[in-house]
Amino acid sequence: MGELLAGSSVQVRVPASSANLGPGFDSVGLALGLWDTCVATITDEPGVQIDVEGEGADEVPRDASHLVVRTMLRAWEELGVQPASGLHLQCRNEVPHGRGLGSSATAIVTGVVAAQALHDVCRGVTDQPDLTFTNDLAAQLEGHPDNSSASVYGGLTLSWSDSPDGGTQTLRLQPHPEVRALVLVPGAQLSTAKARSVLPTHIRHGDAALNSARAALLVQAMTSHPAYLLAATREWLHQEARRESFVASMAVVDSLRSNGHAAVISGAGPSVLVLTTRDHSADITAHVGDAWRVLDPGVPATGAQVRHLTHGGDNLRRLD
Repeated sequence: MGELLAGSSVQVRVPASSANLGPGFDSVGLALGLWDTCVATITDEPGVQIDVEGEGADEVPRDASHLVVRTMLRAWEELGVQPASGLHLQCRNEVPHGRGLGSSATAIVTGVVAAQALHDVCRGVTDQPDLTFTNDLAAQLEGHPDNSSASVYGGLTLSWSDSPDGGTQTLRLQPHPEVRALVLVPGAQLSTAKARSVLPTHIRHGDAALNSARAALLVQAMTSHPAYLLAATREWLHQEARRESFVASMAVVDSLRSNGHAAVISGAGPSVLVLTTRDHSADITAHVGDAWRVLDPGVPATGAQVRHLTHGGDNLRRLD
C-alpha cells in the first residue's frame, strides 16, 4: 500500500455540466463554466473536517458521508493507497444542487482528482492526474458517464462502453465557436434518482430509430452546423416520460421550442438548457419570468484542474 503524508495539500477545480442535450441520453455531456473548488489537506488530527460555502452549504454533510470524501476513499482503494486518518476539505461551490447541472458528478470528479493528486505529492510527482483513470472511475461511481466526462475533460464529450459494467471511453469534441449555452435554473430541486425512476424499461424500435438520427445530427449541429440545433435537440427517450416530474420545466421547453429556441431539459432536470448562436437572453427571460435564474456560464475548454499547494519538504510528515 502507498503512503500519504500529513501536510500534503492540493486545490481542485471542476466545472458543472449539462447531460443529454436532448437525444444524447447518458452519452453526451457539455461542460459549463460554473466551478466547484476544493482544497484537500492531509492532517495529523484523525477524523474529517469539512468547511463548505456557496451552493448547497446548508444541505451537504460535514462528515465522512460527504460525497467528495467517500469518493476519495474509493479512489485510494483503487490506487492501493492507505487512506488518510485525518482530512480537511475546504469547499466553495458554484454548481447548484439538485438542478440537473451535474453537482454529484462534479463532487465525484473532485474526489478522484484530489485523491490522485495527494498521492502524487507524496511520491514527489506534480504532473496532472491520470484523467483516463478519473474518467473511468467517476463514470462507475456516478452510474453513467455523460456529466462526469464533461467535468473531467471540458468542452463537448461523447462517451460509451462496450458493456454495462465495462470501462468508459470518451471522445472530446470542440463546440462550434458560435454556440452559446444558456441555463435556466428554477428554485425547485429534483433528485436524479427520482427523475430516473419514472423512465420506461423498454422503448419502441421506431422511437429508437428517430432518436438515433437526431443524436447523430446533434454532433454535427454542436460542432459544425449550429443552424440545425433546434432539429438536433428533438428526442424520444426521456423528457416526455419525466414530464410530470418537472411540469414547469417542460412548459418552458415547449414554449421556447415553439418559438424556435433549441431548449431541452438539462440532465435529469429541472433546469432547462438553451443552445443558441446569438444573445437571446432578453427573449428567453421573457418566457420564464422572475422565478428562474438565467445564466450564461460559457463552455470551458478544459475540465478538472489541480494545483499542488505542497510539493514536498519539511512540512510533510509520514502518517503512522
